Amino acid sequence: MSLSVAVAGASGYAGGELLRLLALHPQFEIATVTAFSNAGQSLVSVQPHLRSLAHLQLVETTSNNLAGHDVVFLALPHGKSGEVTAKLPEGTLVVDCGADHRLADPEAWAKFYGGDYFGAWPYGLPELVLKGGGTQRDNLVGVKRIAVPGCNVTAITLGLAPGIRAGVLLPDDLVAVLAVGTSGAGKALKPELLASEVLGSAAAYAVGGVHRHTPEIQQNLTLAGGAGVTVSFTPMLVPMSRGILATSTAKLAPGASAATVRAAFEDAYGTEQFVHLLSEGEFPTTAQTLGANTALVGLAIDEAAGRVVTITAIDNLVKGTAGAAIQSANVALGLPDGLGLTTNGVAP
Repeated sequence: MSLSVAVAGASGYAGGELLRLLALHPQFEIATVTAFSNAGQSLVSVQPHLRSLAHLQLVETTSNNLAGHDVVFLALPHGKSGEVTAKLPEGTLVVDCGADHRLADPEAWAKFYGGDYFGAWPYGLPELVLKGGGTQRDNLVGVKRIAVPGCNVTAITLGLAPGIRAGVLLPDDLVAVLAVGTSGAGKALKPELLASEVLGSAAAYAVGGVHRHTPEIQQNLTLAGGAGVTVSFTPMLVPMSRGILATSTAKLAPGASAATVRAAFEDAYGTEQFVHLLSEGEFPTTAQTLGANTALVGLAIDEAAGRVVTITAIDNLVKGTAGAAIQSANVALGLPDGLGLTTNGVAP
C-alpha cells in the first residue's frame, strides 16, 4: 500500500523534519510540498539536507494544491491551518502540527491565541493516559483529522500524567521549567534568536502564565484525571538547536510513596515503544533523544519538600512535532505506531 502525501509549510523547521522522516516511511509517498513566500523554489534550495527529495518543487499553500492526497500534513503558523483545512475533503487524513485544532475550550483559545476558533480535533499524543484507563491511542484509530500537541506540552504531559491518573500526584500547584532549543521558535528571522544573542546565554520567555501552551497542558492533565489543574510553566531558551529538557514537579499525594509513584509510571509506559521510564537515579539528557521519536523520563522524590520531580527529554522537532504527527497518522491508518520512526538517537 502506497499513500500519497502532501506537506504544507515544507520550508520551515517542522516541515523539513516531517519530510526527513516521511522520506524513510515505507508506505508514504511524498507527492506535493507547499510554502508561502518560498513557493516557486526547489525544495532542496531551502532544505538543502533533504537530498533524496531534490526533485520536488515548492508550490503555493492552497487547499486546491493539497486536495487529492491520501494524507496531508500541515506545518503552518497558528491561524493558517484552519483556513486551509476547512476546504479539504472529509475523506483525507489531515494532520495539523499547528495549534489551530488543539484546544477544546473556545474561551481558552480566545485568551491565549485570539482570532477565529476552528474547533478541536482528535488529539495526537497516543501515550497520553486517560482517566479510567486506556490511552489517547484508542481515540485515534480510524480518524480523519488529528491535532498534534505542542512540543512543550508533550514534555510536561508525559512527565506528569501517569502520576495524576494514579492519584499519587496532586494536580494543583504543578510547576515546570523547560530548557528549549531555538528551533522551537521557528525559522523566521528574529533578533533574539541571532547566534550572537543566544550563544553563551539562557533566557526565560513567556513568563507568568502567559505561554500559549498553558491551557493545553491543563487540558491534557484534566483528561488524565486531574481536578482543578493549575500549572506554572516557564520555558527558557538555551543555546542548542534542538531539544527540550522539562523539569516538572508536583506535590506528593497523602499516602503516596516513592514505590507507588514509580509503579504508576511503570504501568503507563512499561509497554510503550517511544516513552521510556529510566532506572531509579538515572536522568536523561536532550542529546540522548536527538533525531529520535523517543521521550525519556527520569523520576525522583524530594522528600523534604514533599514533591515529585520528573525530568523529561525529547527532541522538539521529532517527538515534539513531526514524529508525533507521523506516529498518530500511523495509528489512524491502522499501521504500526513506529513505522518510519526510530527510537535511536544520534550521538555524539
